[in-house]
Parts: sequence; C-alpha cells; structure tokens
Amino acid sequence: MIFENNSKFAAEQLPAKADRMRDPRTNPPKHRSAMRAESANEQGQGGASSAGRMGRLRLLIALDALLVEGSVSKAAERLAMGTPAMSRLLAQIRETYGDPILLRRGRTMVPTPFAEQLRLRLRALATEAEALLESTGTPGLDGSAPASKVLSRPLLKAPPLAMRRTVSLEGEPSPEQLARRLNEISADAEPQRRLAKHIATIGGGAGRSRPLTMDEADEAMSIILDGKADPIQIGALFIAMQYRGIVAPELAGLARAAQRKAGALPFGDGSADLDWPAYLSPRRGSAPWFLFSAKLLANSGRKVLLHGFGGDEGYLSEGLKFLGIPICGSIMEARSCLEKERIAFLGIGAVSAQLRALVGLYALFEMRSPLNLLVHLLNPLGARSSLLGVPAQPYREIMRDAAALLGWQNLTIIANSRDVAQFTPFRTTELIRLVRGEPRETIIKSAPQPPRQAKTGLNTMEFWKAVWEGAARDEHAVEVVSTTTAVGLGLLEGDAMMWEKAYSSAKNLWSQRP
Repeated sequence: MIFENNSKFAAEQLPAKADRMRDPRTNPPKHRSAMRAESANEQGQGGASSAGRMGRLRLLIALDALLVEGSVSKAAERLAMGTPAMSRLLAQIRETYGDPILLRRGRTMVPTPFAEQLRLRLRALATEAEALLESTGTPGLDGSAPASKVLSRPLLKAPPLAMRRTVSLEGEPSPEQLARRLNEISADAEPQRRLAKHIATIGGGAGRSRPLTMDEADEAMSIILDGKADPIQIGALFIAMQYRGIVAPELAGLARAAQRKAGALPFGDGSADLDWPAYLSPRRGSAPWFLFSAKLLANSGRKVLLHGFGGDEGYLSEGLKFLGIPICGSIMEARSCLEKERIAFLGIGAVSAQLRALVGLYALFEMRSPLNLLVHLLNPLGARSSLLGVPAQPYREIMRDAAALLGWQNLTIIANSRDVAQFTPFRTTELIRLVRGEPRETIIKSAPQPPRQAKTGLNTMEFWKAVWEGAARDEHAVEVVSTTTAVGLGLLEGDAMMWEKAYSSAKNLWSQRP
C-alpha cells in the first residue's frame, strides 16, 4: 500500500469501484453460484434450467434498451415497465457481468468501456430477433404459412443505433434504413464523408446515437489533423461529444491519433520518467507551486517533462525562466534537454500546431470540449508514469480508463486541482490511480492547516520566488510543495514507497534545494 497513516496525514487505499466488482478474490460474483445451481437443476429438474436461461435473455433485452436510451427511466418506458423494475434489472446485469455498465455523469449516464464492447452485438441480436418475429404475409385458411412470406435482409453488418418507435411518421426512415445508409459509407470514401458518418453516429440525439469506438474516434481525429475536415464538421463533432458526454474509448481514440500525428515517442521509451501536463487557464491567478515540486523531483535524478499552453507569457513562463527549466521547440529537443537537465517544458504548439489551433476553438465556443481532456493524455515522450490534475468527478475515471486503453501502466490523478496536478494537503483528497495497469483509488485525509503568511507587499510571483530562495517563509506553501512532491515520488516508485517515507524524502529535497 503506497499511503499509510502518520502523525500528519491519514490515507486509505481502495481498489477502484469497477475493480472491486471484477476481482473474484475479494468479491466472488454471485452469478457463478447461480450458474452452478442451474447446472444442478439441468441434471435433476430440467425445466428450471430453461427458466434460468430465459431470465438471462431478459437481461440482454433490458441491457440493450439501457444502452440505446442511456437512461433507466427511458429504458423502462421503452419496455413498458416501471422504473424500479428496470433499476433492479440493471443491478442484476451489473452482478452478472461484474461491471458497473452505466456510470452517472451529472444528469446523464455513460457506458463503461466493457459495456461499449457489448453495444453493437446487443443491437444486432435484438434487431434480428425482432425481424424474425415480424409477419410479412397472411396465413392460409388451413392455418398454413403463406408462400409469399419473406424475411428482411439480415442486419448483422449494420446494427441500427435505435429501436423502432411505436408510432412512426409517414416517410420517416426506420432505424434499419439509417444504419444501412451509414454502413454504405466505406473505409475508402472521401475523408469528409467518413467524418460525416462519425458525426451522424454520435449526433442523432438520445436513443438514436451511440459513442464512437476507439478506432472510429482515431479515424475521425486523424481526418481532422490531416486537414481534410470541413471546419463546420470539426465544431459539430466536438460539441456533439461534449454535449452527450465523452466516454473512455472515444477519448483514447482521439489521444492515440493525436500522439501518432504529433510523432510522440512510444510508451515506456525511457526518455522521460514522469509526464506532467500543465494546461493552465490564462485566467489562473495563483502561484505555480507545482513547478517547485517538479524541480525537486528533477534534482533527485528523475527526468520530468512538463507540457502545456504557452511557456512564452504569464506566471508559467516567468516560473520556468526563474527555475532554469528549458522551454523546448520540439519533441526531440525536449528529449535532448532531459538528458542534460533532467527537466524540460514543451509547449502544445511545439507538440502539434494543429492541436494548438483546435484548443483555441474555446474562444469561439466559450466552453471546453474533449480537446481539453485530450491534451492531458499526449505524453509526448512516452513517459512511464503520468501525473494529472482532474477535479471534475465525471472525468476522473474516464481519464483513467482511457489511459488504460492506451496501455499506460502508472498514473495518478489528483482530484482537487484543475489543469495541473498540484496537491492540496488541507482538504481530503482522492487519488485516482493506475498501478502496473490495475485501477486503484486512494483517499488522503486532510492535515491541519498552518497559519497563512501575513501580507508582505510582494506580488504573487515575487513572493513565490522569495519562498524558493528562503527570503520569505510560508508553511502553507511548503506543505503544498512537499505533499505534491511526495505524490510524485510515490507514483514513480509504485507501491514500494510508503507515504511516510515519500513525505520525508520530499521534505529533505526541499531543505536541500540549491
């Protein structure tokens, strides 16, 4: 366990929610015992086992409706049952698969990566079953089947995104017709037409759309970064994703395409030990204490890559120059700087000019988009470990799941800072983690808050510099730096370093700074 109790901090490590459900050692799935009971019934009672199989088929019908509608109440309405009954079916589905299936994201529910793998197979199964039960002819007087009865064409290659509505408008295309139309857009079609297919897939509205798969999101992002998309398509794609709620496979696909197009080094390349995104809002007015922690880790011999917006203006630029952290103009220059200085900063424009321009769309939307999550997953030098700051609860597990889909092994997300990982020791903090590819969660209880430094007459950055140089004392700031450094040390060492040792090492690094 990486974090243990000590006199100042109390920490508790927990396996991730989904991990707790999946781990048969700690929580054996009840459905296995049920399956054994059914096996016994097959040998002794016969009919009861058939009833059990029929019950599981009922779960598949319910799961299909849940994934189509993205809502328990709407799925219940679709199947003409009460919402409590659908909630009970969802609980049974979760127990059967050992996966949360749907996660609450504000007012909506989004599917887990595992549920996304089931979506199209369930749609195909449900639609084929419906087609097989449809009657297209009139029985004869003797009850025989009409000779003219013809089954509709199989839909397995293009399962529809939605269910049939009870009442359809005259001339309205059926879900099957819409699915076939999208499926006819082949992989060698014009780039804009292929991108249009992906926009239509996610933008059809509730009950008529689905998230993109990882490969589909990769293709969509590749078309955009190759400069082959119409500008209107770019806005439509990202706003549709943002409004509906991005899911982990989509985010992983976008990031994979961005990494490939930017020429990012492969994961685990060894050029960097720690990847530390710092995409600070230009409106941020607080001092960049996290830079001290990054510098301390570099002083300890770790190779730390910072990347983010700018580097040429604002508090971040001033801090980088003060600490002598080189601002690099390319991925290869950053790689070289890490060999010499053990720390470097890489601006987003140096990673990808296209990405920098896309993130700039914020000024046109006055809202964030999936691009603001994507940049945190760039990992330009393929560092073995990444340290992220993601405060919004809906995105923490999505970011971790996307990182896992990309093959990352070691990740820590600090859940009380925005845009950059900076620990706040004076409030209870959740760390969302990957440890050797396995999801973990750690709760660190708040520590007593020391008194804040009285006003000195210095501005924000003057005081920040004075704290580093020892010309000003601020125990509050020192604790922020020390605990952030300790989280970084724990991440780099995996579960081998206890919190008390990591915190003590961080304090020593602070006292020994040049």
